[in-house]
Amino acid sequence: MTGSGRLRLVVLFGGQSAEHDVSRVTARHVLAAADPSRYDLLPIGIDRDGRWVRADGALAALARGTEFLPESLAVEGPIVNPFDVLDQTDGPIVVMPLLHGPMGEDGTVQGLLEVAGVAYVGSGVLGSSMSMDKVAAKHLATAHGFAQTAWRGLHRSEVSDSPAGDEFLDALAGELGFPMFVKPANMGSSIGVSKVDDRGALRPAIDAALQHDDWIVVEEGVVAREIEVAVLGHTTSPRASVPGEIVAGGEFYDYNDKYTDGVAQLLIPAPLDVDLTEKVRDFACRVFRAYRAEGFARVDFLFEEHGRGLLLNEINTIPGFTPISMYPKMWHASGLPYRALIDELVGLAIERHDLAARSRSH
Repeated sequence: MTGSGRLRLVVLFGGQSAEHDVSRVTARHVLAAADPSRYDLLPIGIDRDGRWVRADGALAALARGTEFLPESLAVEGPIVNPFDVLDQTDGPIVVMPLLHGPMGEDGTVQGLLEVAGVAYVGSGVLGSSMSMDKVAAKHLATAHGFAQTAWRGLHRSEVSDSPAGDEFLDALAGELGFPMFVKPANMGSSIGVSKVDDRGALRPAIDAALQHDDWIVVEEGVVAREIEVAVLGHTTSPRASVPGEIVAGGEFYDYNDKYTDGVAQLLIPAPLDVDLTEKVRDFACRVFRAYRAEGFARVDFLFEEHGRGLLLNEINTIPGFTPISMYPKMWHASGLPYRALIDELVGLAIERHDLAARSRSH
């Protein structure tokens, strides 16, 4: 606790990935919603070059009232040493990483927080890294026997713009068929994702994905409903929200739908029968445990009504957390509003940190 008796809550946002701007919007809403009587809030931005800065502009606006916060927090202010920010001389702190994508959601920042010995919201190094990398995540799903679409994980060297590379793509098209989806292995928010309807569009889609990562995932396209579940809790004791369904306004649920005024419909709760609702909630909790997730995660499924049933799409260990994001919306529909959700996440972080400290002392 700080001298005020409030817990110091460090809100970490920005980052070096292509999802930098999404993170700034997320942080704004967390700062606006967090209970000022419980937390001494410290917004820390990470700029695109990896420098940590104290977001004094956000602090000044917050002091005047949440209505003065800009819609997207600026990563501007004095540069600070990360270990100074994480120093607990004046009392314990909790860090809430709101960093989407590489260098934030992939276990890198989580490793730093572990070394610093601070409590933090969300999954640890292993859970973050396994869930972030789509190739590793799909291998793990296979190992656990989770149903998923047909897929291939490919390295840049396998899909070179050459006769051999073209032959490889011909074989890939024959294997997975059309449509298919091409995605960077380590990126979220649908950045770098393309739907491919024919062989001529495959090379441009691969080139677009390779702008973000050396590894890509190519997935079979299916006609299916998109079902999501918000999961909350410790690895060993997760609980699931009511499911939600996304009815994409375009060909798929893209960046604009997620973070701007897209035309997708969000149906919460999803119109599923009782048995299927419980099945998808149980599936989500099993995925959460298998991936060693912690704190919070959103688990996404595809539902083939007249085919293979529920298929695991992916798990997101730092899900979108703006007011229009599915994760908080699903918990709100389950009886847990935004501010209470933040409190619960902070409480889970402290519980896990204290348990780990006791384990190390034995």
